[in-house]
Amino acid sequence: MPQFAEKAVLMDGEAMRRSLVRISHEIVEKNKGVENIVLVGIRTRGVPIAERLADAIEKIEGTRPPVGVLDITLYRDDLSTLAYQPVVRTTELPVDISGKIVVLVDDVLYTGRTIRAALDAVIDMGRPTTIQLAVLIDRGHRELPIRADFVGKNVPTSSHEVVSVQLDTIDGEEKVVIKEKMED
Repeated sequence: MPQFAEKAVLMDGEAMRRSLVRISHEIVEKNKGVENIVLVGIRTRGVPIAERLADAIEKIEGTRPPVGVLDITLYRDDLSTLAYQPVVRTTELPVDISGKIVVLVDDVLYTGRTIRAALDAVIDMGRPTTIQLAVLIDRGHRELPIRADFVGKNVPTSSHEVVSVQLDTIDGEEKVVIKEKMED
């Protein structure tokens, strides 16, 4: 397994918080309020980010949009290369998404393949009016024609680098770092 060394800190906890508050305002503005919005976090880090967006939207609008959890394991196009027995977790949508505005939430947008899988999963569960995408980091290198509607930060990267979003609830610290593959 390749080793990676931290190259730079792209965002600290405060910068992440500010970006999520800005994205929350953008979601409210684009959708003219929060009626019919459902935030759906993609496991793993998209879920706590979606929760934080919902909290920020509640502070802005006085209403907290429902937050769902989406597991895309069985929708991935690289499933056979991940593991012989993939770990499938539950998908939990608190409301029927048909006729709703679904805002998919993830930490990093890279090739677009995760989002393609998420779109397939969402459409299997209902027929939303619109699906929008919110990401904390967009690092480019798309392999599919997918773009985010709401972006915390655009970060140009090389394909040899990894962008890692670290959250208190999962990793014990709050930051976004860029890591570079170490030579063997």
